[in-house]
Amino acid sequence: MKTRFPSRLLSTAILSLLLASGCAQMSAQSSEPASKASPEAVAAIDSANAAIKNAKANNWIWANTEQFAEEAQKAADKGENAVAIKLANMAKAEAESAVAQYNYEKANPRGM
Repeated sequence: MKTRFPSRLLSTAILSLLLASGCAQMSAQSSEPASKASPEAVAAIDSANAAIKNAKANNWIWANTEQFAEEAQKAADKGENAVAIKLANMAKAEAESAVAQYNYEKANPRGM
């Protein structure tokens, strides 16, 4: 008497193996570091954040400055370091310009 291996059992076994290997790959990928930022991008973002902190201390910050810094961090996390550096430099320049504007306005009041 010949015994046959049921095809349904075989397909279930194959499906189980595929699912198990997929889960193993997912856990291996999730153990990677969250940020792929280069040291230059990290330094640019830190510098921008320091300039933003200085501008916020005067309560004088421009509208898009913090948005540029956030976008720079997101780009750095994705590994887009050139974009991150460019955006961080834009945020830093805006924050420094805001401080310069604040100082100018304090020194030259426009009273009516």
